Amino acid sequence: MLDQLEAQSPDALLALIKMYAADERADKIDLGVGVYRTDDGVTPVFRSIKQAEQRLLDTQDSKSYLGPEGDTGFVSGLMPYIFGSDDPDMGGRIGGMQTPGGTGAVRLAVSLAKQAGARRVHMGSPSWPNHVQILGDVGIEPVLFDHANPDGSANIDALIAAIESAEPTDVVLLHACCHNPTGVDYTQEEWERIAAALAANGVLPIIDSAYHGLGEGMEEDVAGMRTALAAVPEALIAYSCDKNFGMYRDRVGAFYVMAQDGGQLDAIMSNANALARANWSMPPDHGGAAIRLILSDPALVQDWQDELTDMRARLRWVRETLAAADNRVPGLDLAPLSRQNGLFAILKLDKDQIAALRADHGIYMAGSGRINAAGLTSGNIEKFIGALADVTSA
Repeated sequence: MLDQLEAQSPDALLALIKMYAADERADKIDLGVGVYRTDDGVTPVFRSIKQAEQRLLDTQDSKSYLGPEGDTGFVSGLMPYIFGSDDPDMGGRIGGMQTPGGTGAVRLAVSLAKQAGARRVHMGSPSWPNHVQILGDVGIEPVLFDHANPDGSANIDALIAAIESAEPTDVVLLHACCHNPTGVDYTQEEWERIAAALAANGVLPIIDSAYHGLGEGMEEDVAGMRTALAAVPEALIAYSCDKNFGMYRDRVGAFYVMAQDGGQLDAIMSNANALARANWSMPPDHGGAAIRLILSDPALVQDWQDELTDMRARLRWVRETLAAADNRVPGLDLAPLSRQNGLFAILKLDKDQIAALRADHGIYMAGSGRINAAGLTSGNIEKFIGALADVTSA
């Protein structure tokens, strides 16, 4: 039976990682892997996480099973930051559960939507590649629209048209902030248009929040999402702690449901729990427990927030430095980078230019032109700018 399986195409990013590892040049630059790095080029464990993990080591007295909902203290502890401290459960309309990373939360959101009758998902293109893979695996048809305009702004008209044309069994997938892979976010005014269109059509939104705190600020990064949620009767929210707590390999995420009425939550969450039970049984405990301890300690919360502030400032410096070099790279428009957010951006380079960056300069990026801005440092950004000028003027 197994001999009937055909080999799948290797993951392009994994192949890029192997090529980078094999490159012996000391000044090589990795802009492919999607993790935050400091100006020293490392991906550290957060200080607050270290302290919380030590407390777990000293006090945790059991590794017994949790239920499929995971660490409920972790789930509820995040809610004031996501939905607002004034009314974090929106009058009892929001419930949640822990998931294995943001990927698990997206998978659960799509699976639950399908179980509720969804047949298609409208989503901007390009998007995180795993979005389409998850939709295909769950068996929901993706319907694509252009996410960004050529000038580096969001194509809000394409999104509004998609929402207005959506059928009753459709869903729309939105990035909360720090769009992956473009960095092109909706403005607050555009979120207000999105909210009005969602309210008028009634289409169910799935909102993927994977980079909360890495854009403009903790409140600013969810302001648009909150505007949309205030306008619609129901929504599904996927949340990742990979980036804003540095918990990449510990797989820490959360899934939330906003129901039309609080009385519906038990039935909805029973379906989500059943889907989770069949997929992963229960999420890994360690990362969620550590974050729960942080969120219950004001001093650790402050340290976490301080570290996020430093990360935002560094990403902003990279973007502004590249944008300021626009006139030094005449073959490439770098100016929009300063208006975009988060780890990622797409440079309009062709495959030959990307290959030349790799072969001639030891600079590794995805074939789409996506770069991880956190791969650039004060020590290598001038080399990168010079290399861009070289390949675009050839």
